Order: sequence, then structure tokens, then C-alpha cells
Amino acid sequence: MIKEIMLPSLGEGIDEVEVSDVLVKPNDSLKIDDIIIVLESDKATMEIPATESGKIIEVFVKAGENISEGQILLTMDVADLAESEVKNDINESPEEIKPEADPQVVDNSNDMSDISTHEQSITPTKPIQSIERSSIQKPLASPSVRKFARELGCEIARVQGTGIKNRITREDVQKYIKSILVGNTPGGTIHEPLPDFSIWGNIEKTPLNKIRRLTGEYLTRSWNTIPHVTQFDKTDITDVNDLIKQLKNTSIQQDTKLTLLPFVIKAIVQSLMEFPDFNSSLDPASNELILKKYYNIGIAVETASGLVVPVIKNADKKNIKELNLELSDLSNRARNRKIQPDELKGSTFTITSLGGIGGTYFSPIVNLPEVAILGISKYNIEPVFDGKKFIARTMLPYSLSYDHRVIDGAAAARFTRFIASLLSDISLIKGLDII
Repeated sequence: MIKEIMLPSLGEGIDEVEVSDVLVKPNDSLKIDDIIIVLESDKATMEIPATESGKIIEVFVKAGENISEGQILLTMDVADLAESEVKNDINESPEEIKPEADPQVVDNSNDMSDISTHEQSITPTKPIQSIERSSIQKPLASPSVRKFARELGCEIARVQGTGIKNRITREDVQKYIKSILVGNTPGGTIHEPLPDFSIWGNIEKTPLNKIRRLTGEYLTRSWNTIPHVTQFDKTDITDVNDLIKQLKNTSIQQDTKLTLLPFVIKAIVQSLMEFPDFNSSLDPASNELILKKYYNIGIAVETASGLVVPVIKNADKKNIKELNLELSDLSNRARNRKIQPDELKGSTFTITSLGGIGGTYFSPIVNLPEVAILGISKYNIEPVFDGKKFIARTMLPYSLSYDHRVIDGAAAARFTRFIASLLSDISLIKGLDII
């Protein structure tokens, strides 16, 4: 029997999609689940599988072409085998199917040794990428549906089944993929299967530790949720640097070495007071901006296990010496994994620094549910023209990443310029008591 194979509905909001690849040609034999074409939108890619078995007569689409719902993809001579395969697939009993283990579902209920910084500080809510893992049941689905999901790079445990006893159908998988294509699944990701790298040489597989795994989940959620923009700037910190050198042999440095960071914290706090939107969180459910009247500054700390972000609470009420001592204490305990969970929560703005390593500028990812983050790079001596001649000055490059839903470019530029004015003339910083 000759049958026309049409492009199925791709979901509301998708009128046309581009064909990125055609994987079949006339006279090819197709089986159910064999991929016919690959589609690509500005959100993701999607593979369209065969729903019939048979021999292809003619292909009507080509790579680079835009196609829409209901358009003929190909004609094929449908074999009798197709009907029996579809019938068998429909008649499979969910009770007789042994669910595959989901490698993502891990019981960590007794593992308290790896407390992730981001698990505690980035957001008090549960990440989209790790949906209530303890409540995820082994999914019921037929082998062909599982195969279909694997070929699409879809984690079948994330698909809501609509069949008998919540059995997952092919349509459920397609619906889930379509929701990602039109951007209706925040944080949803289609994972392309990796090639077998071992065919080219020796490899070694090392599982991510819990901190890195959860950090990745939170950062992915932040990146997929927030429209990021980064503003780059730099400021003259010659006077601050000279002051730090002058204080080298004083009582302030008896307990721990004084660094630039306490001065940056003071400048940030004053900037947040001047620009309160930067000390807020956006509630997407109500479209309300939650302005915070307290100033808790998260400080990203590199550890052997990954990134950790302890929080300096009420930074506006502490002087330079207090900030310096607390920074040293929190950083040391974070590296030695002695930090307490409450010390990783409640930040309103985060600072991350690569100054001790090097580099010029970088684009940090906003620490949800905050709306901005400051990245500090390595300062350098540069020639600066004072109107008459070039003089050597210590210049600090820094980067501000922000949520464009809350902050526009002009506000971000004013914010970074305000920081620059404070750090270039520390007499402007309020409450800058050294001790």
C-alpha cells in the first residue's frame, strides 16, 4: 500500500522549521523509529522518526528547506510488517515491562559530606534540572518508546505519561520535545548522544562530584532562565593599593593579610544602596520585584571539590578589618569543608574573583535568585593620560553580568561607573572605618 508520510504538528507557536538534514533516500527500507529527517529551530533540534515500516518511493524535502505541519515528507510502500509492529507495540502490557534504571536518579539522602555551595546559596528553591528526584518513579514505557526517547536525547523519566497507569507514549515524548522547541520548558535540555571516543584512543571516565554536579545544574538553570548581559569596565585603584601597602605592618594585618576585596565589598554595598534594583530578586510568578533592605554579599571561593559561595551577612555594618577577618575565616573553612549550611544562604549580590590567577575580563553567570554578579580580574599597571602626560596607574578590570529583565544597559553602565568612582577615590566610600 502506498502511503504519504506527513510532518506532524510541532506544537503551538511553531509555524515553520528548517530541515537541517535528510537521512533517507528513494529505495531505502525503513523500520519504525528509523529517523527520517532532522529539524532545527532557534530553540533546539528534533528528529522525526518513521511511524511505518516499508520501502521509500520518493522524498519531497531537502536540507535547508523550511517546512510546515502537514507537508508531505515522503511516500513509501508500507509493508505488512508495519501493522504487526504497531499492533504489538500498542498491546504491550505495562505491568510486564521492566523499567530501565534512570542513571540520573540517585539516593543521596544519607550523603551529607558534599554540601554544594550553589545548593545552599544560589537559590532556596529546588532546581528545575533536578526535579524532586526522590519522588521520581521508574517510568512505564514500551521498548520502542524508550528507544524513540533515547534517539531524541530525551531523559524519559522527565516525561509525563498519559497512558494507562501513567504509561509514557510516543505522543508524550513528542509533546515534551515540542515544549522545549518552543521554549515552554525552562531549563529543559536535549542531550545529544556522544560518540564513542574510545575508537580513537584510550579514555578515562571520571564522575562529577556532588558539588560540581549540582553547581552545573544551578548554573544551567540560571543561564536558561535569565537573559544575561555583561558590562565591562575598569577603574583606577592606585590609591587603594597604596593604602593596603601602608597598612602592611599595622595591627590590621597581624591576624590575616589585608586584600583589595574588603574595599570592593564596601564599594558594592554603597552602590547597591544607590541602585536598589541590583539588590533585588524577580518573582516571575507575580512579575514583582522584591527589593531587599539588607546587604549580604556572597563571595565565590575555589575549593578542591568545586566552587563554594559563603555569604558575609550584613556587610554594610562591618568595617574593613571585620570584613577582612571574616573573608579569611569563611574562605579557609570552605576549602577545608567545615563551612556550615547557613553560611551559604541568603546572599543578595555575589562577587567572584579571578584576580589571583590572571586574565582580563570574563562573563560570570548570575547567581539565582539574584539579578547581578560582579567578576573581578587581575589588576595591572597601565599608562594613563592625565591631560598633560602619561603616568603609571594601577587599573582594575571588572565585569558585571545582570538580568536584562530587571536591569537595562544604561542602569548597568551607571552602576559600574559608580563603583569605579568609589574605588578610584576611597574618600567617597561611606563608613570606611579601617579598624
